[in-house]
Amino acid sequence: MKDVLVLGAGRVGKVAAQLLADSGDYVVTLADRHAGALQDFGPASLRRHTLQVDAGDPAALQAALQGRFAVLNAFPFDCAARVAEAARAQGVHYLDLTEDVAATRRIKALAADAPCAFIPQCGLAPGFVSIAAADLARRFERLETLRLRVGALPLYPSNALDYNLTWSTEGLINEYIQPCEAIVDGHRAEVAALEGLEHFSLDGVRYEAFNTSGGLGTLCESFEGRVRELNYRSIRYPGHGTLMKALLHDLRLRERPALVKEIFEHAIPGTDQDVVVVFVTATGWRDGRLGQHSLARKVLGQWAQPEPRSAIQITTAGSACAVLDLLAQGRLPQQGFIRQEQIALDDFLANRFGAVYAEAAPHGDAPGTPSPLQLAA
Repeated sequence: MKDVLVLGAGRVGKVAAQLLADSGDYVVTLADRHAGALQDFGPASLRRHTLQVDAGDPAALQAALQGRFAVLNAFPFDCAARVAEAARAQGVHYLDLTEDVAATRRIKALAADAPCAFIPQCGLAPGFVSIAAADLARRFERLETLRLRVGALPLYPSNALDYNLTWSTEGLINEYIQPCEAIVDGHRAEVAALEGLEHFSLDGVRYEAFNTSGGLGTLCESFEGRVRELNYRSIRYPGHGTLMKALLHDLRLRERPALVKEIFEHAIPGTDQDVVVVFVTATGWRDGRLGQHSLARKVLGQWAQPEPRSAIQITTAGSACAVLDLLAQGRLPQQGFIRQEQIALDDFLANRFGAVYAEAAPHGDAPGTPSPLQLAA
């Protein structure tokens, strides 16, 4: 069995640790700064252990990593570089969920000539959507556009923002205020967050989407010179983007992210009754004809007791576990920097953890009832 350290006993880290331990193929140590966060990981066993560790202590990090097969970093994005540095020092495979562009650049530098693999951005977006987008792109001889749209949304919104907190508040704010990478008219560019507003319908539900930071991962670098237009936008219910622009730009709260976090967590309730919406579309030329291929997914949470899990938890944790599983099986390179778009979509969906993306709940079914959602081609 492979010995894996999961750093961060938050909503996603804990589910990832549970999935890996329950598979029977991994010895999992779940680590966090706060001992209280580790209490409900389950009774200590041959496959489940807990450890209290502070990401700000480099010596403690290296001690926690010593002798492991891999570390899955589910700490906040600002810890990513420190954990990656410790993984490099110990020769331990590194995976994370970060959307932060600067952290990924640092991790890429650390991966140069490293004896182990560095695979950042293993979540939903970036992560699964990068894998899906690359698969669609391969269907064309000449690519025109590649558009990625993803949202983690409440099923029953009941406030003016039409939004509930379903994942990291820090990550949400970061993607709303940081510049966004894109390819525009064939050239890499930075575009402003909350701009590029558009509307569309999927399965009869009306949505909007707008630019947010980090969702493309390394796709701009991979597809530079190969596509005319490449962008990522977060999906929300109509009206959300306008209200966020008023708060963050007109009231200048983007200059005070700590205050925004405090306001959000005080006033916006969290929910596990959510839906993850993925909509990726590629256009291009093949056999002299312009065509389009799209992939759509809707994933609901698993609300049955005793372990209810939200859609954002199971999609993000499932994606990270699938990539780690493929690495452990030798289906991915064992050293250097590995991009999500290098992972084959068929391998990912066939994996026991990645299979969550092969299921969806159509209209009319009870929440949590899975059924295939066909690939539109």
